[in-house]
Amino acid sequence: MSFTLEWVMQHETGITIKDFLKKQSISKAALTDIKFKGGKILVNESEENVRYTLKSGDRLVVLFPPELPSSGLSPEQLPLNIIFEDEYLLIVQKEYGMNTIPSREHPTGSLANALVGYYLKHGIESTTHIVTRLDRDTSGLVLIAKHRHIHHLLSEQQKDGDVKRKYLAFAEGEISPLNDTINEPIGRCSDSIIKREVRADGQTAITHYRVLSQGKHFSLVELSLETGRTHQIRVHLAYKGHPLLGDDLYGGKRDRINRQALHCFFLQFTHPVTKQSLTFTVALPDDMKRIEQGMKKS
Repeated sequence: MSFTLEWVMQHETGITIKDFLKKQSISKAALTDIKFKGGKILVNESEENVRYTLKSGDRLVVLFPPELPSSGLSPEQLPLNIIFEDEYLLIVQKEYGMNTIPSREHPTGSLANALVGYYLKHGIESTTHIVTRLDRDTSGLVLIAKHRHIHHLLSEQQKDGDVKRKYLAFAEGEISPLNDTINEPIGRCSDSIIKREVRADGQTAITHYRVLSQGKHFSLVELSLETGRTHQIRVHLAYKGHPLLGDDLYGGKRDRINRQALHCFFLQFTHPVTKQSLTFTVALPDDMKRIEQGMKKS
């Protein structure tokens, strides 16, 4: 079944469909797709074009054209830890060790592959629209749109700073001060296609942190981001002299955990259709819980 949106007009008398849909943040590209790729615009069950002038009581329905999965994504039946789902979006808790999207080194087994398989199994006509990505070895909450238009709306929220995420991390050493903001530009290392570093010609990167507790050799830190640079938390804490436990790419030791000890535990945003404020939280995964328990015992 194609993705649809509908409205009953109340105070929109005299406005054209085109102008009304513009107010709903439906892009020109989306309208073009609706017109030429199998979508429809209906008013009171009759097909109309965008020049139609709406009247009070009109029922406007927009049927978006069906979406086909990317030819480069093969469906895979992989377990998904779904925290929330409706007809518009999904919230998934990603396990560490899973890519968000396929890479040259890991062409299969990604969250994107799993989503294509899930959509195929459940008859959802869509491709993958992942709004918030996580590194392969970072665990936690991921926001996924089920349709291109919903992805567009959530991306606009993201640009405005209204999709909020918080992370928990274990970092080496005792961090001081206990609350601070790291505002240092990040760019690609000149000798690596993967590694990033703080550098004067990098992109603006802002990380807020607060230390929740400290042991003899490491700290539990809560972090939030104003920007979304690749490896931002990992780079900023390493720059400060406190690499994440397990993050050997940036100098972290692997004696307590064999991946970077980073987990997205909090996600908050406004539902793009219902306009309801949604908040989700999840607990630490087992490998990070063991570190926390060891900290309490020490």
